[in-house]
Amino acid sequence: MGDLKLTGVTKDFGTARVIHPTDLQIRDGEFTVFVGPSGCGKSTMLRMIAGLEDISAGTLEIDGRVVNDLAPAKRGIAMVFQSYALYPHLNVYENIAFPLRVDRRPEAEVRQKVGAAAEVLKLTERLQHKPGELSGGQRQRVAIGRAIVREPSVFLFDEPLSNLDAALRGEMRVELSRLHARLGNTMIYVTHDQIEAMTMADRIVVLNAGRVEQVGSPLELFHRPVNRFVAGFLGNPNMNFLPATALSTAPEGILLRLQDGPELTILVEGTAVSGAALTLGIRPDDLRPDPAGLPCRVDVVERLGNSTVLYCLTEAGQQICAVTSGTTKAAPGEVIGLGFDPAAAHLFTAEGLALPRRHVPVDLARLPTARTA
Repeated sequence: MGDLKLTGVTKDFGTARVIHPTDLQIRDGEFTVFVGPSGCGKSTMLRMIAGLEDISAGTLEIDGRVVNDLAPAKRGIAMVFQSYALYPHLNVYENIAFPLRVDRRPEAEVRQKVGAAAEVLKLTERLQHKPGELSGGQRQRVAIGRAIVREPSVFLFDEPLSNLDAALRGEMRVELSRLHARLGNTMIYVTHDQIEAMTMADRIVVLNAGRVEQVGSPLELFHRPVNRFVAGFLGNPNMNFLPATALSTAPEGILLRLQDGPELTILVEGTAVSGAALTLGIRPDDLRPDPAGLPCRVDVVERLGNSTVLYCLTEAGQQICAVTSGTTKAAPGEVIGLGFDPAAAHLFTAEGLALPRRHVPVDLARLPTARTA
């Protein structure tokens, strides 16, 4: 089992509150990712779950048992850190076997568990090598193997891929997803990389300044963010935000005027008082070259082969980014038009809250919630 429940969990360092009261439930077998900018509290939250940081207030339950005062080794968890924390004088076999040696397990059990972990992680041919003879990805797999042999109910990962190069991070993301599918254990993964969060998680917990902004599946958070922070954090490149003014509320949505002049109706629920300040959000992938669209001056062009990223400035000086076809013809200094489907747009109040969209590209209610009850 690997059910976790946080009730009012809070963390204070002196007079500074770094984690505000948090309620969160993580179900057995779920791959949950804590994501947010540096300093948001995600690693502190993970360390409280691990028992490496005291909980200032609230309760933490693992499989129905309150573990606030329980030592880390007795919580049924295993943690993989950003630094591999391997013993350089021990070979791969002994590094993986180390927690079993500490527990004085029989040698036959040690051989069986280390062999099984090495096979899962494709380290069988490396068991006699020292860490200094391994690549970064192999060292990270050794650290994961050392966690696997403990047979924990919960795995905790604290930015384990941040020391790897981009190509290797991509490979390790796939390997971790395969490992989760094979083991079926609960995994909690901390990262500041929203791509890692989107590609691996069953559910994402978005944190900001010690508060949970939103919890949901990757596509739910991408298509239905609750506020401007979540909308801007998830997605690469980031969502564009354009100031707008409400004109009226119609049955089909809200009629507004962008700062640069065009009027359009956005398909959202709710009402807006005429003259109210709003923010229109549109993702770069939803913009397209359109002579009748928003006039912009091209500032920077990034050609990536299968796509071209245009960084432009509107007539009001607002920066806007568009991801277009790889064959798009555009040059810095050129004036182009950018259009979009109003059904793809998001709308936020002056306080940054999202107005519910009437149309989303996928039926989120029917998305599988893997490994949940």
